[in-house]
Parts: sequence; structure tokens; C-alpha cells
Amino acid sequence: MIEIAACESHEHRNEPIIPMVFSALALEKAARLFRALGDESRLSLLVRLSNREACVTEIAESFGEGASTISQRLRLLRSEGLVKRRRDGKHLYYSLVDEHIHNLLANAIDHSQEHKGAKL
Repeated sequence: MIEIAACESHEHRNEPIIPMVFSALALEKAARLFRALGDESRLSLLVRLSNREACVTEIAESFGEGASTISQRLRLLRSEGLVKRRRDGKHLYYSLVDEHIHNLLANAIDHSQEHKGAKL
């Protein structure tokens, strides 16, 4: 068994730590957002929508899945504020809700491709 010695306070930097303070509600919403992103199928769907908006049928065809499966994923992603929809006649078009989500996806995927000690 490896024993780890506790550090002494004089070994720490003397730079002040600036705490990031968020409300409990903000942290809860962020946790839900990450849970929604934590499913590979939903994440793949969001990446698909990061290029342009698309209707459920178009998405289902591109993934080779049923429209009801895609609709369920979109419903969850919409309830978590990750996608929005726009009606045009009988079609519902989905897109990312804003640039924050696009950036979050790009950063997550970029980070996952860094092989610095990560087990892929």
C-alpha cells in the first residue's frame, strides 16, 4: 500500500484562491446538462445539429434510426435547454440553442482527442 504524506501549509503557494461561487440551482442545472451530454447517442445528435438545423426525419435517416427514438432524445435535450425547435408547416426543425452549446461540444471533443495520459 502506498502511503501519501499530508502536505504542510507552508508548502502551499501564498496566492489567494478566488472561489467560484455559484448558486445551488446553477450547479444543479449544470449537472443535468452534463448528464444529458453523457450519453453517446445524444452527444452525437448534438454534434450533428452543430453544423445546421435539421428536422426529425432528416436526423433519423442520417442515423439510420426511427423518428420516435430521435424525438425522445430531442425531447430530453430540449428540456435541458440544449436544443430549440422551429416549426415550418408540418416540419419541426431542431438546432442548438446557442453558441455556448456549440463551444461546449467543440471543447469537449477537442479535449477528448488530447492523448496526454488519457485512456481512450
